Amino acid sequence: MNSYDKRSIAFHWICAALVLALWLVGQIIDWFPKGDPRMLVRSLHIVVGVTLGLVLVARIYWRKTRGTQLPAAQTGVTGAAATGVHYLLYGLMAAIVILGIACVWFRGDTIFGIITVPAFDPANRELRRNAVEFHGLLANILLATAALHAAAALWHHFVRKDQVLARMWPSVKR
Repeated sequence: MNSYDKRSIAFHWICAALVLALWLVGQIIDWFPKGDPRMLVRSLHIVVGVTLGLVLVARIYWRKTRGTQLPAAQTGVTGAAATGVHYLLYGLMAAIVILGIACVWFRGDTIFGIITVPAFDPANRELRRNAVEFHGLLANILLATAALHAAAALWHHFVRKDQVLARMWPSVKR
């Protein structure tokens, strides 16, 4: 059975966990009262988002330089669609991280009360609102795409009973 190397697998699951955590935190930030509670949650969201960006860069570097390169699990249209979804996932993660950094800059923010980022254009509320809404929209699209990706992996495992899911599943024996 072909499988990815341990580091590629770790990068995959770390990205998945970070994306899910960021999306969940993004959904509840506004539940917290303004002031220190919301600043703490937003700071956490920002730091974890930057962490996702760094992990994504390391993941792409590893994949292009030393990571295990496996052939596509399927050929034809299905294989091309799977490859396209993978590129879409990478692109969405990168775009969301970049847009998240832009949101911090547009809005102006403080990160745990330690780092202060001044607002780019304090009077431009529309720019801030649009950036935050687009960031959220892309996050929802990423989550939906990741859910489709996970459903396809489960379909391969339970319906097709092939080894596609096992290629990226963590294993102690590797």
